[in-house]
Order: sequence, then structure tokens, then C-alpha cells
Amino acid sequence: MGAAIAIILLGLDSLVFTALALQIVKSVTTHIPVIAKTKLAYETDIPSVTVCIPARNEEHALAECLQRIINSTYPKLEIVVLDDSSSDGTSLLIKSFAHAGVRFVRGATLPGGWLGKNHALKELADQANGSYVLFMDVDTRLSPAAIEHMVRTMLSKGVEMLSVIPRRTDGLRASVLWSPLKYYWELARSRKDAPAASSNAWLIKRSTAQQFFKDNEVDIKNAVMPEAYIASQLKSSYAVSIGTPGMGVAYEKKWSSQCETSVRLLHPMIGGRAYRSLLATLGLLTLLTPQILLVSLLWQDVSWIHGFAAILTVLYGLLYAYYAKTVWDKGWYIAFFLWPLIVIQETILVTMSCVMYLQKRVLWKGRPIRSVRPNIR
Repeated sequence: MGAAIAIILLGLDSLVFTALALQIVKSVTTHIPVIAKTKLAYETDIPSVTVCIPARNEEHALAECLQRIINSTYPKLEIVVLDDSSSDGTSLLIKSFAHAGVRFVRGATLPGGWLGKNHALKELADQANGSYVLFMDVDTRLSPAAIEHMVRTMLSKGVEMLSVIPRRTDGLRASVLWSPLKYYWELARSRKDAPAASSNAWLIKRSTAQQFFKDNEVDIKNAVMPEAYIASQLKSSYAVSIGTPGMGVAYEKKWSSQCETSVRLLHPMIGGRAYRSLLATLGLLTLLTPQILLVSLLWQDVSWIHGFAAILTVLYGLLYAYYAKTVWDKGWYIAFFLWPLIVIQETILVTMSCVMYLQKRVLWKGRPIRSVRPNIR
């Protein structure tokens, strides 16, 4: 690599790092929730909450998810689970929790043009009786007080919707250490008109959710991130919080499943155009410039350029470790060393997402995604 090219790339990297660092630190410090210590159950006006879970072939993970919700200390709680045409034992599993108050809903036949999960969310919103609806994925894990904390946070902010970026509490596992950068980018790209959002757990007024699905069917039926679309429309009536230990919202998901999710989301998130994905891929590769220059020390003499590259390598590692400390319970310091490998993984995922969408091979729970609404930010 010529010295002039190296200097240009390192200069670009420096600008990117500065922008990333400012945005990540701002997002983290802004979205750390303040959890009130007094008991909501002792207060007079407690809103009812319906927990709504869309499930399709989730026999392997649903039982633990439901048991944790049942263990919730929230006093006004309804639990509704929709079986979205599962081919495994999901339906029977849901019904086995009927004694604990879990209500089973059989999903309707999927209408044309709808993504399966989006239609399931619409059906669940129509089935809910609570003043608020908590939409959850089956890989989300709630502490007994988590729903109370979410309600408190939402009421204190005076918003109609709150989503929580979940925490990883399952230790030093490969699925944690090698997590794709889904929530890293959510925080890095968050802004007022397109805020960060999480599908794992989002609380919304039932009337607001029902109205959105009714009035915005064309836009929401094939949005790969329906919660992000609603959040962007609500703007100042929406808030996002980070799942701190006090908040009690976490998730567990296999590495392979996380990669499948990234393939489904990345191309639409970037804008749904091949040239955008190509630019994103080139941008990610540019982030590896400092490491490439340090490797070149094997056959080159040390220069100030290598010193600059070493400083950038350390700074990027520290920024990723800062993010990991925010969302991991354990092992966040290991993230410092993993950054270059995570960038390589993300580059592969962006490329795969683009190619598979162009070839119409992207699946969501076994169903092909024919068309999506690009989530341009």
C-alpha cells in the first residue's frame, strides 16, 4: 500500500472513528434508563399490559420465555401467544401453559404481500385487552420486575412507545462474543427522525398500535423492522432504553440465528439497493486499514504511519469494548481484541444479505421474502 493511499485511508478512518465514537457515547449515555426504586404495585393507577408473542416453530425456546413472563411481579398482566402456522409442537406447548393464564391464538392464513411476523403482530394487537401491549420475541428473557421497569420508564418519559435494546446475560459464549453488529449500528445510526429500535421487547399503547396497523398497512405489512417504522413515525412520542441489569431485559440467541437475522435485515437497513450495499461493504473494509498496515510491518520498516495505525486500532477496540460493556454482563474486555474479526464478519454478512436479496433467496421462518420496504435512514 502506497504511503499516500495509506495516509488518505487513515484520515478517512479517523473521521469515521470520531463520528462513531461521538454517536455511540451519546446514544449510550442518553438511553441508560433511571429505574425508580418505589414499587409501582403500591400506586393507584396501574395500566394493564398484554404481553404478545408471535411464535412460529419456536418449540425449542418458548417454554423458558413464557415461564419468565409468568414469574413477573407485574399485577395487571395478560399473556397472549399466537401460533403462526408452526410445523413443530409450538401449538401444543402454548396450550400447555393455559393453566398459568397464557391465551392461545391460532394465526390466520397469511394474506398476500404481508410478512408473516408483521401480520402476526397485527393479529395480536387486535386480540390484546391491556392498555399497553408488550411485543416480545421468544428469545427475550425478562426478569420478574422487567415489565414494571418498562412501564415506569415509559410513563416517566410521557411517550406512546418504548423499546429496549436487550442485554446479553449468558456469559462468555460464542453467541455473545461473535454477535453481529445489529445493535451497535442501531445506536451508531440513531437520530431524532429515525431512532434506534429493538424488536426483542417494545411496549406501546394498544390504541396506538391498532391505529398504526389500520392506517399504515401499505408501509408496515412488508417492513422488515416494523417496530423501527412505527418508532420513526411517532418521533417525539417514542423512546428507546438500553437493557441495563436494573431494567432486566435480556436475550439469548444462537450465533447462526443472529447471522440469519443480519442477512434478513442488513440489505433493507442500508436502503435495499445493490450500490448502497456495495458502498457499505467498501466502508467496512476501509475500517480494516489500520490492521492491514500493522500486518505490513512483517516486511516493512516501522514509520509514523504504522504508529498512527496502531493508535486507531487501539481506539476502535476501546470503542467496541465500551459498547460491549454496556450490553454484555461478562467478557466485555475481550471485545477489544475481537473488533477486526467482527468487522470481517459484518462485511461478509452485508455481502450475503445483498446477494441473497438479489437472488430472492432470503427466508423468514421458512417463508421467502419477495419484497420488502427498505428501511432508509
